[in-house]
Amino acid sequence: MVNKKTGTTTLGLVCKDCVVIAADAKSTLGYLVSSKNSEKVYQIDDKLAVTTAGGAGDTQALIRIIRAEIKLYKLTRNNDITVKAASTLLANVLQSVRYYPYMAMLIVGGADKEGFHVFSIDPVGGVEEDKYTSTGSGSPIAYGVLEEGYKENMSREEGVRLAIRSIRAARERDIFSGGREINVAVIDKDGLKFVESEKVKEIAK
Repeated sequence: MVNKKTGTTTLGLVCKDCVVIAADAKSTLGYLVSSKNSEKVYQIDDKLAVTTAGGAGDTQALIRIIRAEIKLYKLTRNNDITVKAASTLLANVLQSVRYYPYMAMLIVGGADKEGFHVFSIDPVGGVEEDKYTSTGSGSPIAYGVLEEGYKENMSREEGVRLAIRSIRAARERDIFSGGREINVAVIDKDGLKFVESEKVKEIAK
């Protein structure tokens, strides 16, 4: 039997002056909780992050690939990569192995000279940009909160609170989402910062 850690809720949303990325921290092997502290929000460049849903081995391999590709891009072009270019790079990797696809749904979010962006990428390389998006087994529940609460030009604080509310709702109703923490990152023109655990817990109450 192949070990596959699956089940999660991740999301990304665009605010007035930043992007908010969030995920739960639970990994499952079928109905076994294999980890309560899984990393699902990865920084891949100064102002870029990826959330991962799917098989742990596949998603971790993709993170290693995109980090290496971004370093090569910056070395050869002497320029920062845009959010769209990073998303396209990942999509090309996924499309190239579509007959034996990676078990992965990804969200790429970040800031560049063109503004703030969130892209979702499906397992065979389909890319879509939106103001907010969610992936994983808990995403239908998270979308219910996002649809009701999202508005254009949200403040950073409003975005963080909405992200936490959405993940919390999914953790309450999706058996494959949960864990000890809700991991939240904010990306603005100055870089990426994770929201402190205590603040997340306070908002989640």
